[in-house]
Amino acid sequence: MFNTLYQKLAALLFLLLTAVGACLIWLYVYTAEMYEQEVSQKLNATLAGHIVSGNLPIKNGEIDQSALDGIFHMLMVINPAIEVYLLNTQGRILAYSAPPGKIKRESIDLRPVHKFLASGAAPLIKGDDPRHLSRQKIFSAAPIPAEGPVEGYLYVILGGEAYDSTTDRIQGSYFLKIGLTGLSVALVVALLTGFWLLHLVTRRVGRLSSIMHNFLAEAKTDDFLLRYPAPEQVRDEIDTLGRTFNIMADKIDAQFEELKTNDSKRRELIANVSHDLRTPLTSLQGYLETLILKRDSLSDEEKQTYLQIVTGHSQRLGQLVTELFELAKLDSVETLLHIEPFSIGELVQDVVQKYQLTAEQKGIQLTSNFGADLPSAYGDIGLIQRVLENLIDNAIRYTSSGGSITIDLTSNKDNIAVKIIDTGCGIEKEELPHIFDRFYRSKREDKERSYNSGLGLAIAKRILSLHGSDIAADSDAGRGATFRFELPAQPLPI
Repeated sequence: MFNTLYQKLAALLFLLLTAVGACLIWLYVYTAEMYEQEVSQKLNATLAGHIVSGNLPIKNGEIDQSALDGIFHMLMVINPAIEVYLLNTQGRILAYSAPPGKIKRESIDLRPVHKFLASGAAPLIKGDDPRHLSRQKIFSAAPIPAEGPVEGYLYVILGGEAYDSTTDRIQGSYFLKIGLTGLSVALVVALLTGFWLLHLVTRRVGRLSSIMHNFLAEAKTDDFLLRYPAPEQVRDEIDTLGRTFNIMADKIDAQFEELKTNDSKRRELIANVSHDLRTPLTSLQGYLETLILKRDSLSDEEKQTYLQIVTGHSQRLGQLVTELFELAKLDSVETLLHIEPFSIGELVQDVVQKYQLTAEQKGIQLTSNFGADLPSAYGDIGLIQRVLENLIDNAIRYTSSGGSITIDLTSNKDNIAVKIIDTGCGIEKEELPHIFDRFYRSKREDKERSYNSGLGLAIAKRILSLHGSDIAADSDAGRGATFRFELPAQPLPI
């Protein structure tokens, strides 16, 4: 029945205001009744005394009933709301002005009477109602006679049978009815205003709920366009929730786009790897079949040439499989780094020496540049060596004869900056944001570089990411490229 937050809050508000309204009405009627009785008792506190001063027909305990009936009749004519009772000193009712058969008590408790006479009706004092066995009412009392030994008491009930119920009081009081009507109208207005304010507050929640529901529906169509119109300044928790939803939606959208991009790259990689595998395998198969079929007719030099070609293709296949396995291993959650301090300068010298011959064969000058006071770096020395090898191998591949490659090392208090600077063909600006993406291969690859799997830079980026670092590149087409990253000169936090 109550499916929305607004309906639930509205129901709770209705119940709350109904309960509060009932309590207020009861309190209003009760206080009005008590106030009326208090005022009535104070105004009529001397009523019994005035009646007694008129010399009631009682003397030595004897009552002149006919004269007393005349006095009671006169008092009832003057004020029909009062009831007059004549009591002896023990509280027994001797005579009364009420109709015969209405009296339920033979006597009343005189303690309220004594208290009334002692305090003068302050505060409100109630005494027994002779018409009822348990009810009490306000009264006025006076001793008989007014002076001398007390022979009895005049007991005057100020609110007679006509005012026995609250309903009678409400119906008989114009201002009480006006007050109750005003209070009821105020409660209804408060309830309607509360409903309107709840609508203002919860409509944003309803809008957010609707957006989230539609957002979920859009997920089935691979479309995430809905956003919560959050204001510039956060006003309350609802705006915070809306902004959080927008951040979540943006992140889901970005992740979904990344998944689609990765899937596209994965498909491209499979196509590229299939091509890279098929080409050397086809060549391997062809040259091996040739060696088998023409082994008797081929010269030793031809056989050696074929074997060298087969060996080259085999090495390319091994390199491709190794890179794929290495990237998969780096992506594994079980990858653990062996962090230790090491001399980055010595590591660079070793890698440069490893590639020196290859660089000289291509006519490329390969050098390193760093100071003697270079601090130790912290990291996994084997993985950092792999980063340097990938970057230098990449620089040699894209640098022509006569060019140069420089490994530059600088340091500050916390980090060691590493730069690999080449004078090669450079990178197009539109390709710079993608060169570290796994499976990415430049569109300008020529046949000489076609064996590149496109995983070298992705492997380097992943290794540095595991070290809490990043790698970036600056380049212009035809002007070479600079790859840079940093290694910590302080121990990594555990």
